[in-house]
Amino acid sequence: MNTDYKNFSKMLHLTSRSLRMAIDRRLKYLGLSQASWVAVAAIAGAELPLSQSELAQRLGVEGATVVTMVDRLVKIGLVLRIPTPADRRKKLLVVTDEGKALYEKVRTEADALGKEILEDVDARDMQVAMRVLAKVYNATETLT
Repeated sequence: MNTDYKNFSKMLHLTSRSLRMAIDRRLKYLGLSQASWVAVAAIAGAELPLSQSELAQRLGVEGATVVTMVDRLVKIGLVLRIPTPADRRKKLLVVTDEGKALYEKVRTEADALGKEILEDVDARDMQVAMRVLAKVYNATETLT
């Protein structure tokens, strides 16, 4: 295996995980698991209401995992399942007002943490990193 790829892949994974954990520590006061606030953020941040299968795809988890998670989010009043006119069996997910308020807290905390983490990163280095990550993302999206 190419050493550059191996090191890049490892660093990308570790950085992504570390960032999620740092945000999770900051959001601990909300009393929600990382999976819960990530799901609420995905639903709230979507341009259109998501189906459960679309949410599963965005989160990179199995459909059965999402069902349990959404059941919990509905039960605590953060998400609603609404019927779709095209298919009565299919439900779409939307956040409640309480879910929107949570999303805003998550966004505010994540933005503040991101600013804190990146304060010592040179703007040019950040631009290079963003270009590299965009190229990697685009390359992975076109693979079959």
